[in-house]
Amino acid sequence: MRRNVILFLILTVGLIQTLFSQENVPATISQSTAPTTSARGYLLGPGDEIIVKVLGEKDFDFEAELDENGNIEVPFFDKPIAAMCKSERELRGDVSKLLGKYLRMPQVSLRVKERKSRPPTTVYGEVKMPQQFTLYRQARLMELLSQSGGVNDEAGGIVQVFRPQAPLCGSAEEIAEWKARVTDEQNVPSSIYTISSVLKGSDEANPIIYPGDIVVVEKAKPVYIIGEVSSPQGVYLKEDGLTLTEAISKVGGIGRETKVKEITIRRLKPNSKERESIAINWENVKKGEEKDPILEAYDIVEVNKAKKSVAQTIMELAIGGGRTAFQTLVTGVPNKVIY
Repeated sequence: MRRNVILFLILTVGLIQTLFSQENVPATISQSTAPTTSARGYLLGPGDEIIVKVLGEKDFDFEAELDENGNIEVPFFDKPIAAMCKSERELRGDVSKLLGKYLRMPQVSLRVKERKSRPPTTVYGEVKMPQQFTLYRQARLMELLSQSGGVNDEAGGIVQVFRPQAPLCGSAEEIAEWKARVTDEQNVPSSIYTISSVLKGSDEANPIIYPGDIVVVEKAKPVYIIGEVSSPQGVYLKEDGLTLTEAISKVGGIGRETKVKEITIRRLKPNSKERESIAINWENVKKGEEKDPILEAYDIVEVNKAKKSVAQTIMELAIGGGRTAFQTLVTGVPNKVIY
């Protein structure tokens, strides 16, 4: 008998230890996967409409729209309750607590009837698929650029994010920073990022994009290569710059039978429409005896004498590029919803 009691105690202790060890696992997982802003789901904002039903208490059922301050009116209560930036679950808990003053353990269901608080986020410029997004969850710059097909061949190295309104459900620091940067209605705060840094995915260069933001991928600035080259045309300056040799290579190089000793770069003077002429000894550049010059935006590189006037050649190149841009714009901008 005594032996059986001892055996029973050993088994009981073992079972208790097993149960405790099993309970510790989800506790650890819960801490490591604590809800974040993005994990809370859709967060309510001004204009959203909700439906609330109370089981067995139809007099307490109601519909409400969040006002401009993010509050809702609850029947039979004088003061509104804050619903701004709360999830359905969080707001249901607040409503249940409030109704608990009149009802015993109210069973409350709450859902969003219509989502109106999310102005579209626009991505346009030099992306393959310019479009608008309706953001129902947190999204970052890299994701939206990817959803837009990535940047195209005419993209420069800059992405600019404009924020016309305060970040919806942003942190207190983000909202305070936005307010500090807004001096008047004409001043829209913006931030600039390089494409190369965005692609690295660091938080600093891959910011959260909020509803209403405007993301612009800027077009690369052109330089024009004209004269005795295989294909006179405009070449776009990328983030990493462009040398004279690279630019000539991009237009097919210089004709085989053309002897070129000197190339002229016509460059805009600072804060002026006038141009200065910079003579480059092409033979010395090819031999490495002279530095390969870095081109600047809107340079005109004239290889020998152009067959047409410089102005006429540039006009033809510009018109060709303009037609392409116009055809892209008239196709329309689609809209995507990101849940």
